[in-house]
This record gives sequence, C-alpha cells and structure tokens, in this order.
Amino acid sequence: MVLKALTVAVAVALLSADATITLARASTAGAAERSEAKQNSGIRGRLDIRKLANPVERRPDVATAGAAGPRDVPDLRRGVVYLETAPRSAFDERDPGRAVMDQRNERFVPHVLAVMVGTVVDFPNSDLIYHNVFSLSRAKRFDLGRYAAGKSKGVRMDRPGVVRVFCDIHSHMNAFVLVFNHPFFDVTDVEGRFELPSLPSGSYTLVGWYEGEARITRSVVVPPGGWAEVDLVVQ
Repeated sequence: MVLKALTVAVAVALLSADATITLARASTAGAAERSEAKQNSGIRGRLDIRKLANPVERRPDVATAGAAGPRDVPDLRRGVVYLETAPRSAFDERDPGRAVMDQRNERFVPHVLAVMVGTVVDFPNSDLIYHNVFSLSRAKRFDLGRYAAGKSKGVRMDRPGVVRVFCDIHSHMNAFVLVFNHPFFDVTDVEGRFELPSLPSGSYTLVGWYEGEARITRSVVVPPGGWAEVDLVVQ
C-alpha cells in the first residue's frame, strides 16, 4: 500500500511538472508572438515636401574676395515625422545614448537630427578651420567656444523641443536638433519615407515637421498587428 501510494504521488508530481513546463513554454511563445506582432505594426508612409527651403548663402572666401566660394548646400529634402503624444509604454526607461552632428565643408551634417531627451550630441570639427557651435534655443542654450580641426565637443539635450544650431564664425552654417521625450519619431530619407514601428493599435496624431515648424498633422488609426499607411503633403 505504501509503495502504491508513493508511485501515485510521483506520477502526480511528474504530471504537474509537465503541465507547468507546458504553460511556461506557451506563455513564452505567446509573449514572443506579441512582441513580434508589435514590432510589425505601426505607421509608415511619406512626407512629400513640395517646396524646398532656400539655403543660406555662403559668405565670400577671403581668397576670392567679391565672389562666393563653392557652395555646400545642406540636404533640405529631409523632414521629421513624429507622434504628438505617445503611448504610456513609450516612457519606459531607456538609454538615450549619443549622436553626432559633424561640421564638414562649412556645414552641419546632418542638417536635421532627431534624438531622445538625455542624448549627448557630439559636434566634431572635420574641417581645417575653427568652428564655434552655439544655440540660443529655449530647449537648450549653449556655446561651445572656438575649437580647431580634429577636436570635438558634446552637449546633453535634456529638454524636449527644437534646438536651432549655428556657428558663431560662419553665419551660413545652421542646423536643427529635435529632442523628444519618446522614441516614436523618424527623420525621413531623401525621398520622404518614414517608419514608426512597434506601435500598439490605437488612434494617434501624426505630425510632419520641416525646417523649423510643424507643417501638417493627421489623425491615424493603427490596426491590431498591422500598419497604417499615410502620406503627408507639405505645400
């Protein structure tokens, strides 16, 4: 009788363990499927900029007094698309990391940079001349002073907003750093394409930004496990 009771107890324990393992595997598989579905959903489309901004004229070189030097035109085909407000999960703690805005051929590269709050933006000087990066923007005021070729200085972007960047030595140099408190933003490619992945289903307000201001907003509904396709036109 004792042996029989022990055998039954062992069998029950094994069945319970198998059931626990099966449930754990099912839970893990379900979480993985939900994560994959989330990554494969969101908003994507194109920001169509019909009229490009005019580049700032470069000052004449000393070596060619009276004539403008060779012009390095910043890439004015790119804008930024972002969510006006983000889902609660977007505010989970994340490592913002670092980003780079180079100074090359007397211009900032890239002309538009988008980062999260807390990101350190490095401003290396890849020219053979001095530069002096500064901003008077409400979101971030700074003045890095003059520094030579091969040097780099960084700034931590600690508040959301638009940071307009200039060079105190070269007045034609300007750029934008857009700082967000959530990760749902994208700088468009040269054809205007953008993608905001990993968005849960729901209704959102999408914003198209170009050269200093929000130019267009659109209400968008993201379906469960799918993509919302949106084209934004900036006249």
